[in-house]
Amino acid sequence: MNNIILIGMPASGKSTIGKKLSEKLKMDFVDTDYLIEQEQGMSLQEIINKKGNNFFWNCEERILTQLNLEKTVIATGGSAVLFPKAMEHLREGGKVIYLSQSLEKIKKRLHNLESRGVTLEEGESVETLYNYRVPLYEKESDLTIIEGNKSVKEIVNEISEACISF
Repeated sequence: MNNIILIGMPASGKSTIGKKLSEKLKMDFVDTDYLIEQEQGMSLQEIINKKGNNFFWNCEERILTQLNLEKTVIATGGSAVLFPKAMEHLREGGKVIYLSQSLEKIKKRLHNLESRGVTLEEGESVETLYNYRVPLYEKESDLTIIEGNKSVKEIVNEISEACISF
């Protein structure tokens, strides 16, 4: 088994689950949002506010396509699926797992949109973003994990068991 790449909506739990999954599987962990923040020296929201969505997306795509990791759980940003070349590069290094969560839960978790670092276009809602991205997540994934009301531990165990067959 090589890399495990987690994709999904903002606030779907990619970072939280990714950290726990990496511990369980004794793999490294990388959060690509953190890599962007480190490179730019500011939070995701500051990058979006000061430099705009397009600048942010260019950073994200570049960082994703330059990753060269092994035996790593990679938590991607919610917009990773917008970049076909980046997704192709990630898939070459491992399996892509979509953490699927309901719109209602995502809305509840994204109560802090002003500071969360979500790239919404003017007039775009979380619902619009969700409806646009879900088909992309489904298309790009090798496996979909329906989170529902499962605990982090249950989700981590489900992914771990699925990874045995990869």
